[in-house]
Order: sequence, then structure tokens, then C-alpha cells
Amino acid sequence: MKIQGVIGAAIMAAGGCCPLMRLPIIGNWNYFDIDTTLAITFYVVVAVALLGSLANKIGLIKFAGWAAIALVAISLVGIYFKVNDSFGFLHFKKLVSVASGMVKLKWGWYVILAGAAMLITVRRPRVVLVQKGTPELAKEVL
Repeated sequence: MKIQGVIGAAIMAAGGCCPLMRLPIIGNWNYFDIDTTLAITFYVVVAVALLGSLANKIGLIKFAGWAAIALVAISLVGIYFKVNDSFGFLHFKKLVSVASGMVKLKWGWYVILAGAAMLITVRRPRVVLVQKGTPELAKEVL
């Protein structure tokens, strides 16, 4: 459980630095290039996941995973509206759709979602009860 949470948080942290958007002429953007406030919030969620995994708090780890997915959804909706609104100065609908179609989402979102999926699937370790007793009893249990 602890190692899965640490790996999930590390994957999410790496995903925030991966290219998330491709803008023509400007290039690739990561979370900090998209919006600094969203990036800080995202890395706070990553820190919560890391602290939860180090403290063996499964509820905190799962909360961080769901919060990361919600933050990704909010970011994607915000990007969609920002891209379509940015080209609002153009008076031709066809030109607006062509200009907004030039902005592409990149593979970094998949990395973030993979880390969040690792955080969500964390489970409590099973407790195995071992009884002390006679060897005959141990043979019957096996």
C-alpha cells in the first residue's frame, strides 16, 4: 500500500511536468504554463497523496486520487472554454473552429490519470491470522 501510493504520487508529479498542450508557434505547455494556480493546487494534491502514503492513511490516498481526477476534469473544461473564447475576436465561425482546432492536447494527461488510478486502487493489506498451537492443528488449516 505504501509503495503503491508513493509510486502513484511520483507518476502524477512527473505527469504535471510532461507536455499537456501543444500551441502553434509557442510550443508545448505543462501545468505551470497553463495556469499557475491550477499547477500549485495539483502539486498540493500530489503532496497530500505522498503524505497519506507515508502515514498509511488509505482514505487520504484515495481522496488525493479522486481530487486529482476532478482537477484534471476542471482543467480540461477550462482549457476548452479558454481556447474557444480566445479566438472570439474572429467574426467567422469557420475561422474560429480552425484556429481552436490548432490547439492540441498532449500525452501528459494520460500520465497524470495513470498516477491517479494507482492512488484510487490502493487497498488495505489483508490480515492473515496465524494460530499458535499443535502441529496437527496447523496441518488441518493448510
